[in-house]
Amino acid sequence: MSRWSRRSLLQGMLRGASVAVALPLFDMFLDGNGEALASGAPIPTRFGTWFWGCGVNTARWFPTKLGMDYDLKPELSPIGDLRSKVSVFSNFNCVLDGKPNLVHWSGVMATMSGAAPLTGGVTGGTSQLPTLDCLISDHIGGNTRFRSLELACTGQSNVSYSMRAGSTVNPSEVDPVQLYRRMFGTEFRDPNKAEFTPDPEVMLRQSVLSSVKDEREDLMRSLGAADRQRADQYFTSVRQVEQQLGKLLEKPEPAQACVLPTEPGKRELGPTWDVATRTHDLLGQLLVMALACNQTRVFNMALSNAGSNLRKPGDPVAFHELTHEEPVDEKLGYQPKATFFIERSMETLASMLKMMDGVKEGAGTLLDNSLVLATSESNFAKIHSVDNLPILVAGSAGGRWKQGQHISGNGDPSSRVGLTIQQVMGMPVTEWGDGAMKTSKPISEVMA
Repeated sequence: MSRWSRRSLLQGMLRGASVAVALPLFDMFLDGNGEALASGAPIPTRFGTWFWGCGVNTARWFPTKLGMDYDLKPELSPIGDLRSKVSVFSNFNCVLDGKPNLVHWSGVMATMSGAAPLTGGVTGGTSQLPTLDCLISDHIGGNTRFRSLELACTGQSNVSYSMRAGSTVNPSEVDPVQLYRRMFGTEFRDPNKAEFTPDPEVMLRQSVLSSVKDEREDLMRSLGAADRQRADQYFTSVRQVEQQLGKLLEKPEPAQACVLPTEPGKRELGPTWDVATRTHDLLGQLLVMALACNQTRVFNMALSNAGSNLRKPGDPVAFHELTHEEPVDEKLGYQPKATFFIERSMETLASMLKMMDGVKEGAGTLLDNSLVLATSESNFAKIHSVDNLPILVAGSAGGRWKQGQHISGNGDPSSRVGLTIQQVMGMPVTEWGDGAMKTSKPISEVMA
């Protein structure tokens, strides 16, 4: 009989004191059913994703003209002031290749993980591969307190499209007050202060995982393949916490644009449109300063869940229901009530990008030193189409991305966008994805 049980703790000693680390729920516990800164350091490059649910109206969103100076259709017009910094990608598809179209899920996972998933969906989605943000955070996030930040605007922490693998979802922060305290509370170290004194309490917390090394290795030898994978993910997350604590013991690099923000007041949370967009703006303002203060270099912002539950005040019918139930107006050629949310979603995205572009860094802005991938899970949500997914990329990654273009994929997999982003971010990858979504063909037109 195994010595391990659900109540087992990994035991160790740290500075003469006993420490213990709890374990996740393993299968073996279940039955069979179960540029340059002032310091001379380069300005960091950031990466983020921005998600909105329920797609677009193709004829009113995608430009007609390819290349630079593309035309702006009505639904994309809110990005007009930033057109020179935003690239539009059309005719990039989720290639199912015999797999089911998991409505409100397959499209976003194809773009974010490079694979059309076999199982899951909007209420219990899975991904067999890590999402793009996790790969990039592993590459550029090690020198920050937080490898990434996940944020959602409708008050639901489970709304997240950041996944390590399987069903291991990185939960979202939904409350601006809690985000402020997490980013700028007692553990925040102002990078522009001359003096720095390490916190002795942090020093004691840092080495918990190393203190249980022998017990951890013994446990790993007792696990089956699935549990070993789960344990590795679990201990990786604990190591990341230790790395975050380690950063608190080092004097941070000066950050030109870093200014300590004011703590926001308590606000209502929820999917009502006005509430969700106010939450977005508060979370966005804090996120922008967290990036400027080098608290993180990777983020994921979800305006809504994929089968969007956004609704107008007093209206019982949500955006998702409207996409299916509202008839297409014969004169207009689209669903006017549902289209309200598409147009306003683009206005909200534009507000996020303008926040980033308003922060000066070196000779450019925070947006210039970033890449932001904005996408949705479908094209026309009424029929759950996953061809011609709406994809935008804003910023230039410090000059490594040729911005402001409209590029057609001619039916290629949307994973080409993710492969290109990884290469521009300096990652040594030559191919990415799985099955019919696998690609070794970056988009050369945007690579500087």
